[in-house]
Amino acid sequence: MTVASAQGRVLVVNAGSSSLKMKLLPGGESLQVERLGGPTTARASFALVEAPRLTRHDEAFDFALEVFRRELGELDLAVVGHRVVHGGTEFTAPTLITAEVEARIEALSPLAPLHNPGNLAALRAARRALPEVPHVAVFDTAFHATLPERAYLYGLPLEYAERGMRRYGFHGTSHEYVSGRAAELLGRPLEELRLVTLHLGNGASATAVDRGRSVDTSMGFTPLEGLLMGTRSGDIDPGLLIHLLRGGMAVDELDRLLNRGAGLRGMSGISNDMRDVRAAAASGEAKARAALEVFAYRVRKTIGAYAAAMGGLDAVVFTGGIGENDAAARADCLQGLGFLGLTLDPERNARGETRIGADGAAVEVLVVRTDEEGLIARQAREAAAGARPGGDGE
Repeated sequence: MTVASAQGRVLVVNAGSSSLKMKLLPGGESLQVERLGGPTTARASFALVEAPRLTRHDEAFDFALEVFRRELGELDLAVVGHRVVHGGTEFTAPTLITAEVEARIEALSPLAPLHNPGNLAALRAARRALPEVPHVAVFDTAFHATLPERAYLYGLPLEYAERGMRRYGFHGTSHEYVSGRAAELLGRPLEELRLVTLHLGNGASATAVDRGRSVDTSMGFTPLEGLLMGTRSGDIDPGLLIHLLRGGMAVDELDRLLNRGAGLRGMSGISNDMRDVRAAAASGEAKARAALEVFAYRVRKTIGAYAAAMGGLDAVVFTGGIGENDAAARADCLQGLGFLGLTLDPERNARGETRIGADGAAVEVLVVRTDEEGLIARQAREAAAGARPGGDGE
């Protein structure tokens, strides 16, 4: 049996829609299981592993924990930190998990049907397997709890918002981490900075971080709103959806189109991977070129909108798989924004340096590798310490 140790390590559990990643910190040993329900694969940083066919997140957790214990021995855990995508308006800070908290997370599952059920299944498996260790939920939506009313309301009668139909925002852990790291790199207090953080990957979102607080973000009621993504459409006129439904498209078919058959994959007809789409565009594929142009244009106009919302801009921060690794995408996203004081240094950008803005430019441009697991580990440890006897919590 694993017994909690206040000075021990943190196990971070990150369940995706069809994947599970677990990481031990400090140390960084990690194991990732992918393609749950299909030809399951697994890879670990510390051992060669071969996964059996796994269909559920609880099975994946049990498999991963067994590998950790077999290869690493006693884990000496202080706390387990769980990423939970949707916390609604209830959970605005890291929260020690109890049976009541579990039930409240389950009640929020209809707001994030692709993610919260998997988060919850892995969470329950972890609590069964590690009952002596405190478990803490860290919510993607929590960083955006500071959104002002003007940013989170839709143009619907207000009773809909009172029933939870409002904008929440996602990728909050990443946006929070990179905004704090940007302040460190710039040598300025976060409370003085107006930042646009861009988490660009298969899922993509932008956030206006005004003096440390999220004041607007591109994802909304679900992670479907906003920028063009790998397989998600992002912003689309609701009238078009009504038109498709009236034309005979089934609701589930429309759901699949918007969440899995749109974005870079749907527009290009090739792939949800930016590298594949860029290669196709370079070979003359018109649909791939259109996908790249829409992707960059949406980011570009969002930067301008958020600069207006904050009354100015001190830095733009790129992160995520595309933001960290695709120099061409970064250049495309900033094209024509010189009037805002945004000018790239092409050589620094091509080399993937941390500071890629031109010397003397009024607005800094940074590339920051996100560390969501590191932030989850820190916040989980703090929440668990506050809940222990002698801690600062209740």
